Amino acid sequence: MGTALGDFRLPQTHRNLHKKKPTGGKKKIWRGKRAFEAGREPVETVIGPTKKRWVRGLGGNVKVKLAQADWAVVTDQASGKSSKSKILRVVRNPANVDYQRRGVITKGAILDTELGQARVTSRPGQHGIINAILVAKSGNA
Repeated sequence: MGTALGDFRLPQTHRNLHKKKPTGGKKKIWRGKRAFEAGREPVETVIGPTKKRWVRGLGGNVKVKLAQADWAVVTDQASGKSSKSKILRVVRNPANVDYQRRGVITKGAILDTELGQARVTSRPGQHGIINAILVAKSGNA
């Protein structure tokens, strides 16, 4: 994605000036973009050695975004115990077929871990950690 000028992407915005009025009429864009409306590219978490990105938000708030991870905190609801488990692969990602093919981890993705199959309950790109609930135990555990 890099160019001769570096990694340049067009700014994204989260505003509603492109939408229609409640009456169905078209809204006229009456001003330009504002800094508080700025958005960012999503961080698509994949399997690999842990890599985090820190992003400054409004008011000096810092968000931790998980770019890569090789472990997850897996909770067994039957026993109520949580433990750190190595991620083996992404089995299924109902959020997006392309994510499933590329092995991107999002909330709701089914992971194969050392403890068995687990469903992700956190948002790794927003929370900076992978929390999961055990769906099916593996045969050797």
